[in-house]
Amino acid sequence: MAAIDDLKNLLLQDIQQLQELAELLQKEKACLSSSDVRALQGLTSDKNQLLEEVRGRARQKIHCLVAMGYKPNVGEPSHFIRSAGLTELYELWKQADARMRECQSLNQHNGRVVTHLQKRLSRLTDIFRGATGQQKLYGQKGEHTTVSNRTILASA
Repeated sequence: MAAIDDLKNLLLQDIQQLQELAELLQKEKACLSSSDVRALQGLTSDKNQLLEEVRGRARQKIHCLVAMGYKPNVGEPSHFIRSAGLTELYELWKQADARMRECQSLNQHNGRVVTHLQKRLSRLTDIFRGATGQQKLYGQKGEHTTVSNRTILASA
């Protein structure tokens, strides 16, 4: 079947590119810890390109699965592949899924580092503006906002 071979090739490409993405995320982590902004910019563009290719293949994989008889509203594709008795394809699917989960974990870690750095920068900005003793409230999106003790009635 052509759809099975196509799906196998797509999964092999996913596994290879998700490994590249994991390596990129490790490099991103190192750049975040060393504050190397120039290297981060290059890594971000490479990461976005890899993610776009993986997303494109996800659509292609669904088309292959549908051609094999998979109904998207029935359940997970891995159950369909396993129940069809396609053990080699199922193993590739599991490998790709494991790599994807590894990338998600690395990306979440990097996201927490970025959030921490943003909060630190915000605190430093408050110190420079002299707003350290002022009250803080939570904004609409859960971020801290400083409340000024002064009320300006008019300005000239």
